[in-house]
Amino acid sequence: MLRVTAVVPDSLGSELGLQPGTDLLAINGREVEDFLDWEFLSADEQFLLHVRHPDGEEIEYAVERPEGLPMGVAVEPPRIRRCANRCDFCFVDGLPEGLRERLYIRDDDYRLSFKYGNFATLTNLKPWDVERIIEYRLSPLYVSVHATDPVVRRWLLRNPLAPDIREQLSLFASHGLQFHTQIVLSPGVNDGAVLRQTLGDLWGFGESVLSVAVVPVGLTTFSKHHLVREPTRDECRAAIGEVEQWATRARESRGTTWAFGADELYLRADLPLPPAEWYDGFEQVENGIGSVRYLQQQIAESGTGMAGWRGRRIAVLTGASMGALMPQVLAPLRAASGAEFELLVLENSLFGSSVTCAGLLPGAAFRDALAGRDDLDLALILREALNEDAS
Repeated sequence: MLRVTAVVPDSLGSELGLQPGTDLLAINGREVEDFLDWEFLSADEQFLLHVRHPDGEEIEYAVERPEGLPMGVAVEPPRIRRCANRCDFCFVDGLPEGLRERLYIRDDDYRLSFKYGNFATLTNLKPWDVERIIEYRLSPLYVSVHATDPVVRRWLLRNPLAPDIREQLSLFASHGLQFHTQIVLSPGVNDGAVLRQTLGDLWGFGESVLSVAVVPVGLTTFSKHHLVREPTRDECRAAIGEVEQWATRARESRGTTWAFGADELYLRADLPLPPAEWYDGFEQVENGIGSVRYLQQQIAESGTGMAGWRGRRIAVLTGASMGALMPQVLAPLRAASGAEFELLVLENSLFGSSVTCAGLLPGAAFRDALAGRDDLDLALILREALNEDAS
């Protein structure tokens, strides 16, 4: 059963009489459990929809839906699948006490991987989930691999029951599914020879693995520092060397870069970032892959959109990691707009100074930085620091 939360006026759903509180029970006799069932089973041009209205009346509708016409129905969010792993570097486990309860939910949900690009380990899949992923062709999935060696991966995940990720990917790949993957680099565990093996194994999946991102582990003040540490400059350089070897091979043989190091990895290695064309359309920009080059490209493409900024005094607020790279962005921005920019690099007062990305800065950090700054005409905050509704 799946409950309707909103119906667009004059939509097909509205014409059927669906309303907030209506329970979607079944489509063509098949139970509707979540948004995936609703989206995929209702995609046909003709289907039988069994519902229960708020007054308790049950009706089965014979729906004729012209191709491309939306139902106009919003449904309740899914009940989140909890993570069965206990990674030493888990960010949720590194949160301080006293935050909103929802922030402490450790999710590992393949449905969110498909819909929103959240990374999932696939360790909590049941046989029914596997069948569903294949039937609905949930592709591409975003998969946290970390290591293909089963022993190393189980150690990283602190999950002795974690299945062999190679077998899981092989099964899905045999049905034509594809993946974006990530490796969170934990020094002394999955770098060096283990990283080399992981990249080689993922390369062996051919076009099924669309990309591999290598991201350095990030820890808060409250993380398990006695069990895991952040990589050093030399360890980051070594990892970049491994990544770029595979990237060069991929560009020569496949025409794509395929393997990427996060901007943070280059920053910690004290190495220059690759050019924008290296990032293959910025498929993993939300994972910190090519963030700076993407922002530069967005500025270059904005054209005359900043004409009204000329002569204005504008603050740009960001975290320490992007702060070190932001001068590369502000130079062309200054030239394009004619504005005067002041870079404000904020320290994370909630998670500690070791957390340097803008996306995890608390609102109080922005409030405090702008307090009394009446000399500013405008303040720019990176999109990653805001919610989806820009709040």
